Amino acid sequence: MQAQKVFGATLPGWKAPVRPGPAQIEGRYARLERLDPEAHAHALFAAYREDDSVWDYLPYGPFASEAGFIRWLGDMAASTDPLFYAIRDLDTGLIGGMQAFLRISPEVGSIELGHINMAARLQRRRAASEAMLLMIGWAFDAGYRRFEWKCDALNLPSRRAAERLGLSYEGVFRQATIYKGRNRDTAWFAAIDAEWRALRAAYASWLEPRNFDADGGQILRLSDLTRPILAARDPARG
Repeated sequence: MQAQKVFGATLPGWKAPVRPGPAQIEGRYARLERLDPEAHAHALFAAYREDDSVWDYLPYGPFASEAGFIRWLGDMAASTDPLFYAIRDLDTGLIGGMQAFLRISPEVGSIELGHINMAARLQRRRAASEAMLLMIGWAFDAGYRRFEWKCDALNLPSRRAAERLGLSYEGVFRQATIYKGRNRDTAWFAAIDAEWRALRAAYASWLEPRNFDADGGQILRLSDLTRPILAARDPARG
């Protein structure tokens, strides 16, 4: 007897979303600004000089000179995939990092967040977290079905950040690439559109001004709000 064929669910009415590209994405504590060397290069170079370790898990950097950094930044600003944004902390008014949409595939509704580089002045601030939440929110609100995050499997801070945002661990691609003369096994994380309603509520609760003390420190941790969402996907995590 021939085995019965099984197929994935049909997608009636599926329509590909638009490609990303707004000039700004505004939040309460952070604003994403399309990367512009003239507007951002000097501030970013100064911020990154505070700690060269921010480049450790990226395939480029650190840069020995500001001129070299500006040339590289010009190439990044001209790219549409990856599509880079500078991150402005609205509490301080300072540019403190950048990140990008990449592997942008509207035809299948998939998009990734990567090239995340937060300078020391931005790390552990609510603007840093909101910057990532803004990109996740933009993607799902635009109609993307899948939001991805990938990192070196040995980059434990990045792996923890992905789970803190409520992105599910999907496994490791072994010997996925080489950078800076080193092997990279790549850990994959993702969320899908069916999970966006719960994630949106968790993000909104965390971002409420009353969830922060006078110094901007969080009262309820984002991971406490997203952990039940991860556990619902994988009861073994509960």
